[in-house]
Amino acid sequence: MKRILLAAFLMAATTVWAQFGPEPDFDSKYATELVKAGTQAPDFKMKTIDGKTFKLSQLKGKTVVLDFWASWCPDCRKDAPEVVRMYKEYAPQGIEFVGVSMDTDVEAWRKACEQFGITYTQVSELKKFKETDIAKAYGVKWIPSMVVVDKEGKVALSTVLTYKVDKYLKELRPTGFKPIRERVTIDGDHGKLQAVIQKPDLKPGQQCPMVVFCHGFGGTKEGPLFELITDSLQKHGIASIRFDFNGHGESEGKFEEMTVPNEINDAKKVIEYVRDLRYVSKIALVGHSQGGVVASMTAGELGSDISAVVLMAPAAVLRDDAIRGSTFGKQYNPLDPPEYVELWGPQRLGRNYIKTAFSLPIYETAANYHGPALIIHGNGDRIVPYTYGLRFHQQWKGSEYVLQEYFDHGFSQNIYRTTDIVSDFLLRTLK
Repeated sequence: MKRILLAAFLMAATTVWAQFGPEPDFDSKYATELVKAGTQAPDFKMKTIDGKTFKLSQLKGKTVVLDFWASWCPDCRKDAPEVVRMYKEYAPQGIEFVGVSMDTDVEAWRKACEQFGITYTQVSELKKFKETDIAKAYGVKWIPSMVVVDKEGKVALSTVLTYKVDKYLKELRPTGFKPIRERVTIDGDHGKLQAVIQKPDLKPGQQCPMVVFCHGFGGTKEGPLFELITDSLQKHGIASIRFDFNGHGESEGKFEEMTVPNEINDAKKVIEYVRDLRYVSKIALVGHSQGGVVASMTAGELGSDISAVVLMAPAAVLRDDAIRGSTFGKQYNPLDPPEYVELWGPQRLGRNYIKTAFSLPIYETAANYHGPALIIHGNGDRIVPYTYGLRFHQQWKGSEYVLQEYFDHGFSQNIYRTTDIVSDFLLRTLK
């Protein structure tokens, strides 16, 4: 169900994505000969880094992650911290990690393990990569490669991309958390705004931070990109509110009358509403895509009233798009825009959107915010190049910046990793 909601949430992004065709990942090039999901994982017996004998079959009944790597491999060394992070997160849940090294030098292998803090089981044949029996048995032609073996001893996943393993393991164990949500209506710039509040169980008189979420162009308040974060915040004592901008989702207003300035006014109306809630101690903003632009400019206008800001793939490209006379692939004369531009389905882009976007002072306004900030972007984002997010980081001194390799505009490669990063930042900053 959440995947369906995600598709709706990213409707605008996927519409543009379709113009370019599907984006192949590195598995289509480097994992073609890896053992396939559903096949029996070949058993093997090898010596550990300490000279003990290890057999894969001794872990039968457990989920096992096999990490094929080598100390001399640059890509393996780049991925090693992420594999260690996953081990620390999932080992307490009973997931076993086994590093299968293609090293021939024990001391170099041992030194790399110490350097990266690798403490899980390590095995090797101490032969050259292409000469190892394990590489032949598992079809490993490229390192790093990873294979997940399920409790029945069958291959569940084979890939050269760590984020796919992280996503698989995250979905393996549902949290069982049942969020408590309250629906409210707020007066916005162009009519009533529909919103959802989640707050922790508070004692009388107790206060907590509130995070305001701003969705992207053509999106809504629904979907796992925000829900995963709001659920995590609620579990950890922080409230949140997500709402539909005017002309979107369940809120009033016409889409063709939507502009970034009136979305900023919507955001301010929501902030005014939550500021009057007695249990709210401080306010933070999170925005995705165009919502990131709204969040950044709102924070710049309100200054110290905002305690933290998170921008997820902020679409500051929208001004350049308007100047070029091309929004989501639709062409128009930016100096004399039509009354509206047909986009997709019933959606039409109004003249005022183009005219206001043409000279929108995005970075100039955002520069007035000086508080804690996180900017997260994917370098595989073909809708909003990551350089637009990087500019916010360069402008906001002391901000945190996470560039997710291969990730697209909606972070679809592993939405859980993205939302975990955002949630962790907010918990560190607001608690």
